[in-house]
Amino acid sequence: MFTSRVVALVCSVFWTATLLSQQSKAPSTSPIPQNFPVVFQQNVVAGKTPVGTKVQAKLETSTLVNGTVVPRNATFSGEVVESAAKTAGAASRLALRMDSVQWKNGSISTRVYLTPWYYPTIYGDGPNLQYGPEQPPSGRTWNGMGQYPDPNSPAYTPFPNSVSDKPESGPTGPSASTSHHRVLMKNVQCERDNNGAMALVSKDSNIKLDKVTTYVLAGEPPAAPVPAAAPAK
Repeated sequence: MFTSRVVALVCSVFWTATLLSQQSKAPSTSPIPQNFPVVFQQNVVAGKTPVGTKVQAKLETSTLVNGTVVPRNATFSGEVVESAAKTAGAASRLALRMDSVQWKNGSISTRVYLTPWYYPTIYGDGPNLQYGPEQPPSGRTWNGMGQYPDPNSPAYTPFPNSVSDKPESGPTGPSASTSHHRVLMKNVQCERDNNGAMALVSKDSNIKLDKVTTYVLAGEPPAAPVPAAAPAK
């Protein structure tokens, strides 16, 4: 009797340890959110772009999907599945579903939606194309002797034998680049239906997408970026 109880206890401990080991090694069934920064190939406006309109978008960054590298500039294809303009009694709604992505050497099926995240455009100062030392503020000169070099002197035009003796004009406006940090669209919320479809909703204005902004496609709404920890004082 004593021996049988010991054997039963040992077996119970063994199977419990085995079950716990298998559970700890079992892969998580929760899907990892996959985000795709894209630029659409056409403008889309809620209420003006009809449901069923085919849309395409170019991938801005190479992305690994289930072991397959989807290269930059791969083309997502899909359609508008919901489009409603804002009215006095209803919010603006827009939903885009992308069903596939193609590139030169391959393609895969996918099911991702437009999210309320995007990468804003950052504007910086244009290049300083002035020839010679930087000029001081108006009314003052760097050496008290007037502007250097003198605009009327040959030194002011470094290449006098060129087609034009006047300095060539160049871009003087601000330069633009895309931010590396995504942000949420202002006054836009994300809703999901029972089938998992994702729609953008705004009670303040019509939702509009343009061809120069980088938007985010995903199967799940991307989580907000975790802010960096403040340095210890």
